[in-house]
Amino acid sequence: MNVLLDTNVLLWMVLDSKRLSRRARQLVTRASAQGGLSIASITLWEIAQLVERGRLPVQGTTSGWLAKLLAGVGVSILELTPTIAELSTAFGPDFPRDPADRIIAATARAHAWPLVTADERIRSSSLVKTVW
Repeated sequence: MNVLLDTNVLLWMVLDSKRLSRRARQLVTRASAQGGLSIASITLWEIAQLVERGRLPVQGTTSGWLAKLLAGVGVSILELTPTIAELSTAFGPDFPRDPADRIIAATARAHAWPLVTADERIRSSSLVKTVW
């Protein structure tokens, strides 16, 4: 079983797992046991932005902290491809305009994997299978 984690879900897994819904926690646990957790590469940028803005305090460098986070969680990183880039531009006007949200959702679509997210606007779209 493979799933794509939204940025918030990845962070909550590590920092405050009680923020995950019961359904999301169960799915993540099951996928993790099978080596099926992934993130879109832009998630790394989003986390770096949170650190830079002071919204996510970390010890040491951002890159060092990210490396420990990824190693501890055991996620694979899915790179931006031409297909994902194209898919990210095809969402309608009701979809979040944030480029990172669009790339993350497009990554889930390209791989035909569910996106684990708390984002209500993404979840309300019928274009991306989501779990929360």
